[in-house]
Amino acid sequence: MSADQFQAPDYFLLDDLLTEEHKLVRDACRDWVKREVSPIIEDAAQEAKFPDQLLSGLAEIGAFGPYIPEEYGGAGLDQISYGLIMQEIERGDSGIRSTASVQSSLVMYPIWKYGNEEQRNKYLPKLASGEMIGCFGLTEPNHGSNPGGMETKFKDMGDHYLLNGAKLWISNSPFADIAVVWAKNEEGRIHGLIVERGMEGFSTPETHHKWSLRASATGELIFDNVKVPKENLLPNKSGLGAPLGCLDSARYGIAWGVIGCAMDCYDTALRYAKERVQFGKPIAGFQLQQKKLAEMITEITKAQLLTWRLGVLRNENKATSAQISMAKRNNVEMALNIAREARQILGAMGITGDFSIMRHMMNLESVITYEGTHDIHLLITGMDITGIPAFQ
Repeated sequence: MSADQFQAPDYFLLDDLLTEEHKLVRDACRDWVKREVSPIIEDAAQEAKFPDQLLSGLAEIGAFGPYIPEEYGGAGLDQISYGLIMQEIERGDSGIRSTASVQSSLVMYPIWKYGNEEQRNKYLPKLASGEMIGCFGLTEPNHGSNPGGMETKFKDMGDHYLLNGAKLWISNSPFADIAVVWAKNEEGRIHGLIVERGMEGFSTPETHHKWSLRASATGELIFDNVKVPKENLLPNKSGLGAPLGCLDSARYGIAWGVIGCAMDCYDTALRYAKERVQFGKPIAGFQLQQKKLAEMITEITKAQLLTWRLGVLRNENKATSAQISMAKRNNVEMALNIAREARQILGAMGITGDFSIMRHMMNLESVITYEGTHDIHLLITGMDITGIPAFQ
């Protein structure tokens, strides 16, 4: 594969809205992606193999729990820094961003927010350093968009809990050391449990034959009479709002991350259009190609402004779940449309592994569905503006 020549578009000078720390964090991450991810990611995707050699690097650039306080091993960064890190990693590949996003928002976040001090000190420093990798068990074979219908359950056996059930489409599960699992107690109340690899009856079979997120490890979580110590229950929040709070953080990261995909596709298409000569001139000189490129940079700029403002609101603890849903839905659709248009600019070359576009496009077909489907996010906005839920 040729050298990574990526140049980030900034049509409305959004860098002026960032602090020096934001730019340092972003640029360090961008350099790491160019150096470590770009040279190997096409082969990893072709081989459907997660490049686990990247885990230590993700930890070094602060991609695991960047907003977790320093006392627990995190970098103590703000929400815009977190978003920029996700943007740069997903510019490299959505699957690699998924690994970091799950570790940060779906494993470290609930332990930090819903766990006790003993749990925070036991798990967070090891998760931040990459010594320990986690996954998040919410989606089930029969319950995706309706997580409240989950069938995974646990019983109080006196000195431990007995956990039974299954989770599906779980990023990181094949190699995760721990899983934050959401299950119902005997009264039907949802709680979070930390399940550790090695517990008898706990298995994590890998999911194969994926056309999307091929460089990401996906699997199941199977619980067959798993004895979970009582101290592994997250004590400080229960109910469906607990896992949904984690999803807010993850969806926020996705809203930033997919801008990276879009920027990469746009940058690739722009460079190709300037170099590809047909009918005696670069195809960038033809009206239809300029229309595609002009619409791409317009949509990227709108998404950048949306996520920056959302980041400010997150920093001020003002962002709502509905606002996060809007940004996630808008930005993933934007990125997928740009990937498809960019592929057309490259013609037949756009489907090859010589360029990143087709890989981004396939990955985004998963991103548009996970952490809440495209349609569900539309209904979340609909409910927010009308006050009437359309889910039932």
